[in-house]
Amino acid sequence: MDREAVRIVALGGLGEVGRNMTVFEYHGKLLIVDCGVLFPEEDQPGVDLILPDFSYLDDRLDDIIGLVLTHGHEDHIGAVPYLLRRKGDIPILGSQLTIALIEAKLKEHRIKPITRVVAEDDVDQLGPFDLEFVAVNHSIPDALAVFIRTGAGNILHTGDFKMDQLPLDGRITDLRAFARLGEEGVDLFMTDSTNAEVPGFTALEKDIGPVLENLFGTAERRIIVASFSSHVHRVQQVLNAATAHGRKVALVGRSMVRNMKIAEDLGYLNVPAGTLIDIKKVDDYPEDQIVLMCTGSQGEPMAALSRMANRNHRVEVGDGDTVILASSLIPGNENSVFKVINGLMKLGARVISKADAKIHVSGHASGGELLYCYNIVKPRGVMPVHGEWRHLLANARHAEATGVDPNNIVLADDGWVVDLKDGHAEVVGAVDCNYVFVDGSSVGEITEADLKDRLVLSGEGFVTIFMAVNSQTKSLIAGPEIHARGVAESDDVFDSIVPKVQKAVEDALRDGTTDQYQLQQVVRRTIGRWVSSKLRRKPMIVPMVVIV
Repeated sequence: MDREAVRIVALGGLGEVGRNMTVFEYHGKLLIVDCGVLFPEEDQPGVDLILPDFSYLDDRLDDIIGLVLTHGHEDHIGAVPYLLRRKGDIPILGSQLTIALIEAKLKEHRIKPITRVVAEDDVDQLGPFDLEFVAVNHSIPDALAVFIRTGAGNILHTGDFKMDQLPLDGRITDLRAFARLGEEGVDLFMTDSTNAEVPGFTALEKDIGPVLENLFGTAERRIIVASFSSHVHRVQQVLNAATAHGRKVALVGRSMVRNMKIAEDLGYLNVPAGTLIDIKKVDDYPEDQIVLMCTGSQGEPMAALSRMANRNHRVEVGDGDTVILASSLIPGNENSVFKVINGLMKLGARVISKADAKIHVSGHASGGELLYCYNIVKPRGVMPVHGEWRHLLANARHAEATGVDPNNIVLADDGWVVDLKDGHAEVVGAVDCNYVFVDGSSVGEITEADLKDRLVLSGEGFVTIFMAVNSQTKSLIAGPEIHARGVAESDDVFDSIVPKVQKAVEDALRDGTTDQYQLQQVVRRTIGRWVSSKLRRKPMIVPMVVIV
């Protein structure tokens, strides 16, 4: 690496929505911005979380001088406990709410971090990195952008942001600071791409309140609102609507209760007196006086709303209940969410989503806002971040439309190495950057091959074949015994293939094959072809050949 360059390696967040993590290297020191998780999709059964691949850092842990967290959403802070397991004394910088949320999370992991609260307009020095923090508006309070000054160039990383001009908390994206930093010189503008394909401007958060109040006024029985556990603004609007209609609100879900308690204690959430009750006291009130604020808006299997839909929760959804999904669909979660919606409707609930009413607005800047920012900052170079490839490309087109030289627009994927030198950035290589799966207490032990096997097992079933052969006489002395699960109604359907398997093994023995693996392959091929042609299935086949 050129010592006079800044090296930028995204270990997540490029080509995907989630797992945001970027490593900056300058003069041998590493600065990390965000460390989030990605939530699994349907083709990743059994996986709880997906982490960034920390292997790039394993030999450089002592060179890490700090971790900056732009805000408190899981896709930006969720992987911090797993990083700190490798090195527990990495200083963590973030806003007051962000630090409070990560400290609570780390406490559950029994990790005591080194934290430092920063605010907009603060400046800080971490090794060779000169940092300045800028207020940005997002769907969680206290979000920050970070301006990184180095001798190789200046970088403005927006984190997730939008430009709501009438936010609930009065804290807008500081465009005056963006303009000032643009005057100083932004060599690389790393901008949120999630909504780059959406034209115009993202709708105002304040428009949601009246819609919720109207829905609350027409609801006959209980109201169940599902949202992200850190969406303080949405919970505030639910509390306000409930108060206006004389309803009590109970928070459902451990993360929801924890996060809202933190937000209330720090003054980010205003709870009207007498409105909030414990979930255990819900049955003490008439059903038309209750609102349940819960997690599970993305169809997460273990979240409260999914368990309600599956009738596996203390709250039993029934006729007349109103369920409001106050969130956008994260790409990849559609099927899970529709499954929950169908389950709730089957139980008699009225389900209202963003498609039915204006009950959610995005936390990300749309195309018009991105154009506005490019014209204000006037960056020399641009690197779109946080989004799938279609989002990154759309963001790049916005940059080019405002006059950014196409040669100075960097489109990169996870693991691609970008060097910034003399104010110019370019891709110079790549590092390993795989998915790291969390499955229960297992971290990184589950592989793509394991997930493929799980999909085969869940969709096609499996077949086991046992037999024993005598290597001296080259004869079959036991079996084949065939057992199947999830393939056919009974094992009797395999009776016709037994002689063929027996003949194939005996022929291989006569040809001099006595290696256990080779004999197992003979069995696998023989029964695999038969199952494919006769049963139209491709199950997992597990041959067990014992040689005596």
